[in-house]
Amino acid sequence: MLHWETLSSEYLVRKPWAVLRKDVCRMPNGHIVPEYYVLEYPDWVNMVALTVDNQFILVRQYRHGIKQDVLEIPGGVIDPGEDAPTAAAREMLEETGYRFEHIEPMVTLFPNPATSNNKTYSYLLTGGVKVQEQQLDEQEEIDVILVNPDELKELLLDNRFGQALHTAALFYALAKLEMFR
Repeated sequence: MLHWETLSSEYLVRKPWAVLRKDVCRMPNGHIVPEYYVLEYPDWVNMVALTVDNQFILVRQYRHGIKQDVLEIPGGVIDPGEDAPTAAAREMLEETGYRFEHIEPMVTLFPNPATSNNKTYSYLLTGGVKVQEQQLDEQEEIDVILVNPDELKELLLDNRFGQALHTAALFYALAKLEMFR
């Protein structure tokens, strides 16, 4: 077994969006790793969403980490006490104003298992209807963009999505919907 034993842990930063832990670990061969840093994040949801009129819902927003506007699929954090499908429906309603008839799990991925501890749950939402205006958080500015399946495939193949987990979810969705050509 390749499992490392955690001998001790120390929190170096504990802020709402940045929790950094330093672990001292023992590897199976006995080697001691004196400083292994882990970022603790809540779990996330990402949604590939299709409206009743066969339009995919994308979003564009500024991402300060790379200081760029980025084309993405909607997504967000799973709140404490909330399950992933509920978070997916809530985030879609808040970010886009759309409610969906079907929410189907596609894949669960680890954003960066070497240094972070969270999971991302990706869902395929279908039967979307706009029922309200966006209800964005104070630090969110999100443009909603609707594209047809051919436009989505072109954007995807032209590498227009910079977020790796979003790209993976889009490929899973297109496979599930049998839209590869």
